[in-house]
Amino acid sequence: MPRKSHPKQEIEDALRYAESHGWRVEVGGSHAWGKIYCPYNDKQCRCGEFCIASIWSTPKNAGNHAKQIKRVIDNCRTRKKSDNEE
Repeated sequence: MPRKSHPKQEIEDALRYAESHGWRVEVGGSHAWGKIYCPYNDKQCRCGEFCIASIWSTPKNAGNHAKQIKRVIDNCRTRKKSDNEE
């Protein structure tokens, strides 16, 4: 079943970017619209800082929030390591 789309197009595009890199998007939560989860279960991963990220439903600046989401995906330590090995 497809997930619910984010109301802000820039953030929805960032979520699709995350999904294309294997991240799992879960809708729902207490204060957040949802969360994204890293596909790697690596103990080297910065104490979980980049393993889970909250997605806000109404951020002050949707463009900046979308960039922040993409930065989390791009800065994944395990992903960078696997990209360098190829």
